[in-house]
Amino acid sequence: MSKRSLLLDAQAIQRALARMAHEIMERNPSISKLVIVGIQRGGVYLAHRLSGLLQKIGGHPVPVGALDVSMHRDDLDNRVTHHIHPTAIPFDITGKTVVLVDDVLFSGRTTRAAMDALNDFGRPRSIQLAVLVDRGHRELPIKADFVGKNVPTSLQERVNVVLHEEGGDDTVHLEKI
Repeated sequence: MSKRSLLLDAQAIQRALARMAHEIMERNPSISKLVIVGIQRGGVYLAHRLSGLLQKIGGHPVPVGALDVSMHRDDLDNRVTHHIHPTAIPFDITGKTVVLVDDVLFSGRTTRAAMDALNDFGRPRSIQLAVLVDRGHRELPIKADFVGKNVPTSLQERVNVVLHEEGGDDTVHLEKI
């Protein structure tokens, strides 16, 4: 049986995303050179939310793409099934600042796979990483530029993000496994 504790409710998620959007704007004043790419699945929903917030702040739309990293992972042999989700990046990333968005940053391997996958779409000027939750335990030298919440965890815990786009309430729980 697992124990769960609430880390973020809907209001806290919204506040974290609003703060992250402001931080993204501060670091990237030229919004016309900015694109957002969400990592399938949760990162795509968060990318769309960040894009909407950035449009409200900056007054201009920020293009959003979706990236599946399944075939770029370094643990393909260890996975039983490969859940492939659509990749859709309907804009050129060459010369742009790409804000890569994910729900949880853990080992860094998904982020590394995402950077490899982005190479198929062009050569960005820079890549920045935005995550809703950074739980630590990095295996690669990857650090998020924009973090909604830092949550020190043990390896016997899991961070579970549920978003309303997936049919639930916006919540982030820490679960003991």
